[in-house]
Amino acid sequence: MATELDTERGIVRVPTGTWTVDPAHSSIEFRVKHMMISTVRGRFGEFEGTIEAAPDYHDSKVRGTIEAASIDTNEPRRDEHLRSADFFDVERHPQIVFESTGIEHLEKGNFRVEGQLTMHGETHPVVFEVTVHGVTAGPEGHDRVGLEARGTLSRGEFGLRWQQALETGGVLVGDEVRVVADIAAVCTSPDAAGAAA
Repeated sequence: MATELDTERGIVRVPTGTWTVDPAHSSIEFRVKHMMISTVRGRFGEFEGTIEAAPDYHDSKVRGTIEAASIDTNEPRRDEHLRSADFFDVERHPQIVFESTGIEHLEKGNFRVEGQLTMHGETHPVVFEVTVHGVTAGPEGHDRVGLEARGTLSRGEFGLRWQQALETGGVLVGDEVRVVADIAAVCTSPDAAGAAA
């Protein structure tokens, strides 16, 4: 199957059907300022998600779940601190959950996806810019779609407010968190009408 392209409106989209995220070929990464001058990058190693792509893309639904304890910033002591009650408090709030509430086409394969994000026991609206890169047949015979989601969150808005002041002024950990998810998803339930479009 080639990328589904609506030539009249110039929309590159995920073909209709149910698509399941393939964690082995996907990543969810973030970056945040450290001491106001450098950037710490990290990732989550355990996650899952589905895309329910409807014939009318406005009706499509996206859902994803991240295991908060799988955070990895390549520094074990820092990761333990992030799992503690100062930050994610993974014992009380083990999962981070996203559910879409609306999808708007911007141009070509670019979309604006709005949704509700639940993290650290608090739920707030968030927005991601999503680019659909295309669809191809995988070696196992199932169609695959590739896309990238980008967004910016305020950790303080979700109750992750631990902070330490610096002697020189400023703070140790920035509030703004930039998130990038590179997603490969496998079609587990194709829609015959959509596949033929």
